[in-house]
Amino acid sequence: MREIVISEECLEFIEHLDERVINKFFQLIEVISEIKIVNTNFVKKLQDTQFYELRIKAGNEYRVIIFAIDHLNFAECTKAICLNGFIKKSTKDYKRAIGKADNLLEDYIK
Repeated sequence: MREIVISEECLEFIEHLDERVINKFFQLIEVISEIKIVNTNFVKKLQDTQFYELRIKAGNEYRVIIFAIDHLNFAECTKAICLNGFIKKSTKDYKRAIGKADNLLEDYIK
């Protein structure tokens, strides 16, 4: 139903996490690729941006920035890319991660 591309930066982030978090990440990728409308517990739109966040709750609050490639609404998109990940400690972490996601998206589009 939905193709999910995982960038090198995102894979690098995920590979450095413990096995439980890695497994949960790939389970969530499977869920969001198969289900059209995904619960906001898993994927949520980031306010005032073009991005969504994949929410991995496993001890810490892990986040992966997602961009819906072929539609502005994640529920309607058929292709999305996981750009980068971070551990949410405060709301300041979002600004840095979104800035990095913008740069990665520009590189991806080229």
